[in-house]
Amino acid sequence: QVQLVESGGGSVQAGGSLKLSCVTPAYIHGSTYRGWFRQSPGKEREGVAVIDFAGSPLYADSVKGRFTISRDNSRNTVYLLMNNLKPEDTAMYYCAAGSAKSLRESWYKHWGQGTQVTVSS
Repeated sequence: QVQLVESGGGSVQAGGSLKLSCVTPAYIHGSTYRGWFRQSPGKEREGVAVIDFAGSPLYADSVKGRFTISRDNSRNTVYLLMNNLKPEDTAMYYCAAGSAKSLRESWYKHWGQGTQVTVSS
């Protein structure tokens, strides 16, 4: 069973920063892309950022200029640095491994358990 383990969530005031981490297996067959998704209560899960094996990112418009996704393949870890956080960023954040550079969750077969991010105003 493929396990993805997120960490780094927490509570922060608006304007603050958090850095999420996700440790994955060294190799996941057919799933070289790593993505971050989030889900708020009562809302559908949405793609936040995705990165390919070479390090090229793709961002949702809502986080462009504020969030940075990166990966360290030697550590099998993907990161999400979140700056200038807003209350609307409050959500459970999930790490995922998928087969396309897409923010659509249908491309992702492997998911972590999530880490909570809460931003207060």
